[in-house]
Parts: sequence; C-alpha cells; structure tokens
Amino acid sequence: MKNAFVTLVTNADYAMGAVALARSIQRTETAADIVVLHTGGVGANDLAPLEALGCRLVEVDHLPLSDAFNERHARQNLHGAAPFTKGRKPDFHTPLDNFCKIRLWQLTEYDKAVFIDADALVLKNIDKLFDYPEFSAAPNVYESLADFHRLNSGVFVAKPSTETFERMLAALDRPDAFWRRTDQTFLESFFPDWHGLPVFMNMLQYVWFNMPALWDWESISVLHYQYEKPWERDHPKADRLRPLIDLWDAFHEGRDVPDLAALPKPGEPS
Repeated sequence: MKNAFVTLVTNADYAMGAVALARSIQRTETAADIVVLHTGGVGANDLAPLEALGCRLVEVDHLPLSDAFNERHARQNLHGAAPFTKGRKPDFHTPLDNFCKIRLWQLTEYDKAVFIDADALVLKNIDKLFDYPEFSAAPNVYESLADFHRLNSGVFVAKPSTETFERMLAALDRPDAFWRRTDQTFLESFFPDWHGLPVFMNMLQYVWFNMPALWDWESISVLHYQYEKPWERDHPKADRLRPLIDLWDAFHEGRDVPDLAALPKPGEPS
C-alpha cells in the first residue's frame, strides 16, 4: 500500500507554510510520500525549497466551476455574506483556492491520503491515520465544546478515487450552491457521516487562549494555525500566541526543535 501526506500551496505565503510542514512531517520518520499540490499562482522560486526537501510537486488547475459559482465564492462576496467573526483571515486568503483540495481525490496512485493544511505542523508520527476510514476529520473546536459537531478540513483522511472526484464536482456546483466556509462546509455536507478524529489530531491555535484546559503539548499530534498565520509579523494576536509562533519559526528555519514537554503551558510566561 502506498500512502501520502498531501498539502495545498496557492501562493508564496502558503509555500512558506508548507516548508515548515514538510520539515515537521519528515521529523516523524514516516515512509509516506509528501505531496504538494500547487496552483499556477506559485512561482518556481517559492517551490524550490519544497523540491529540495524531497516533496513531490503536483501542479493542479482550479476546478472547472461555473461563473455563477465563482462569483458567489469570490473573496468579497463570500466574506460579505458569511463574515469571519472569531478571527482575521490574512489578505492573501483567497476562498476559491480552497476548493482545489478536492484534487486530492485524483491522486489515485495512492491507496490513502492524509490532507494537512499548509499552515500546520506535525508534532509526532501520525501514520496511524492511514488506517482510518474515509472520511475522517477532527472537530472544529477552538471556542467551546458546542463545536464538536462541526468538522475542520485542515486535517482529513481520504481514499483517492476518480469516481468520488466526479461525484464531488457534481455535488459542489449544483444550482445556487453556497458553501459558507468553502471546502469545509462542502466536505461536511458530502460526507454527513464523517468519522471523528481526536481533537489533538488538529489542534487549532485559538484553543491556546480560549480553552487552555484542553491544551496538552505532549498529546498534540497536529498543530493548526487557523486564522492569523505564524509567518505574519506583528499580527493582532502575535503576543498572545508567541510560544506557538516561536515553535513554527524553529521548524521553518530548520533549527533544533525544543522539547515539547518543556514548552510553557497557556498562561505561563514564555
């Protein structure tokens, strides 16, 4: 069986994120491939560090979606109809890019694929996810336990299939379809019986200050920097998230990674 960790890069910023992600995956000594799906919006110079790390680069086009669909999900229209109220999306965030994640189902040379957003780090070996069923994802928990019923598409387990990909395309662009949180809302609809992964498989960074009792460095497998990104300098929540940002910097720069057990806990001085 051939498996792959897959991420998506759509601009230079997410290419930076993918470098840190790839280094973090390699540190777990996995035998799985690391595949970087990338659109034409990423230059060769931005992809070069990923190629140097041994990632498999796969260029993909945007999905063949109707003009009406693209208009509804353009940044200004989507954020106007479904604004983010809990955090700030950076200017380089382009909602339509998110749907390119569905291209993962075209990677039929792999038996299983684990998708991980490029703004995440893998902190321990997670190869066991390849044994989970399609479709598995962790809950979108970062504010309260009430959010356990919603999935977060920053980490999910899928089984590539051309047939599934075609069915997804048909379901995605149905008349008047509006996916409030783009791929996340769509995947939750397409896989209504999704299998829940432990929250530690996709620990969202806002848990750090919203739900500190849930934070346990030694349990976290994947750390996901939702909303503000760790490479954005002086973003509004940077001071509150400093230990998490410093950890990302260590991976991105290829420095020695600190012992997670020794990192400060929420509320402790860093």
